[in-house]
Amino acid sequence: MNAVLPFPDIAPEIVSITLFGMEFALRWYALAYIAGIVIGWRIVVATVRRPALWPGERAPMEPRDVEDLLTWVILGVILGGRLGYVLFYQPGYYLSHPGEILQVWQGGMAFHGGLLGVILAVILFARARGINWVSVADALCMVTPVGLLLGRIANFINAELWGRPTDLPWGVIFPGRAAHDCAGAVAGLCARHPSQLYEAALEGLILGAILLWLGWRRGALRLPGTLTGVFFAGYGVARFMVEFVRQPDAQFVAPGNPLGLAFHINGYGLTMGQTLSLPMIAFGLGMILWARRRAQAQTA
Repeated sequence: MNAVLPFPDIAPEIVSITLFGMEFALRWYALAYIAGIVIGWRIVVATVRRPALWPGERAPMEPRDVEDLLTWVILGVILGGRLGYVLFYQPGYYLSHPGEILQVWQGGMAFHGGLLGVILAVILFARARGINWVSVADALCMVTPVGLLLGRIANFINAELWGRPTDLPWGVIFPGRAAHDCAGAVAGLCARHPSQLYEAALEGLILGAILLWLGWRRGALRLPGTLTGVFFAGYGVARFMVEFVRQPDAQFVAPGNPLGLAFHINGYGLTMGQTLSLPMIAFGLGMILWARRRAQAQTA
């Protein structure tokens, strides 16, 4: 085995206290959610305070509306993420155990489901306030990579959602179950792609930088739908790429399907992550085209 990287000794809990016989802990994943929401909220507030960035030099909402929108978004993320995981990844199990569907503390959240939940929340909020929902979506899509970046780093710290085995020099030996069940493992150790960090870089850092640059420097917010399209297409492409080196979901792995493909013919096919990413890419490209044609029609 080539040189590999040891997993950093970082506890999944930042702080833990016991009160009245009950233990309360702040975990990295929870901190990632909180920090991502707060940072995103402040960026959106700063953006709506700059009318020149928006169509007709008029922001679609006031800073106080952003605070109210935050509640809708949080509900959309939690409910959509959980229901998405139930429907996309383990429908059979949860149909047999319906009482566990709402036990989000047991784990199991799907980004694609959370995204659908946020979309619904944005549409309902915009209709209730008489706001252009496309511009609201642009603002949220511009800051969503912040949460993705922090969330994927938390996934890495928690040693979850690891990648496939690799002999590359930056392969990481994750603790627990990830260190075993690996063909060709040496001394019981298995180096894997740190796919969480790949996603943090692609979905979070790079995509986020592009969206902020387009929104704040290139006038993309003045073309409603553009940033939404770039986000969907960009995330879809990034996730599709990383799926090639990400460990497949256990429920899809079988003797005749070692790659864990959700849909395949004679061993060739797509993972569930890739399958769900294709509609995102198509939708994103469609949104970009729609935004450009709409702008051209308005100036004709």
